[in-house]
Amino acid sequence: MARISGVDLPRDKRVVVGLTYIFGIGPSLSRRILSKAGVDESIRVRDLDEQQVAAIRNIISQEHRVEGDLRTEVNLNVKRLMDIGCYRGLRHRMGLPARGQRTRTNSRTRKGRRKTVANKKKPTK
Repeated sequence: MARISGVDLPRDKRVVVGLTYIFGIGPSLSRRILSKAGVDESIRVRDLDEQQVAAIRNIISQEHRVEGDLRTEVNLNVKRLMDIGCYRGLRHRMGLPARGQRTRTNSRTRKGRRKTVANKKKPTK
């Protein structure tokens, strides 16, 4: 099993897909890394030899910020927005969508499960 940036890559997947299991690496960046390392995209993770894994590991560690460092940077950016009190920071603080989506319906991912609000009882005459 190949271990890169503290992540065990799935053995039965192609390398181009396996690299996307690392936080901060998507499909296009995965292809770029493999072309720099000189590794064929179509081979499986289990078929990689140690030289290929070492080449991929070196490229990722030297040129890209992934996993813990990237998570820390993203969290600090969100915290900075909340500290300065800008609109996006307030949306993060309230747990609402920050990029202009509608919230009257939808946005359940950010808002959580629905909380039913009871109606007032009508006064009797």
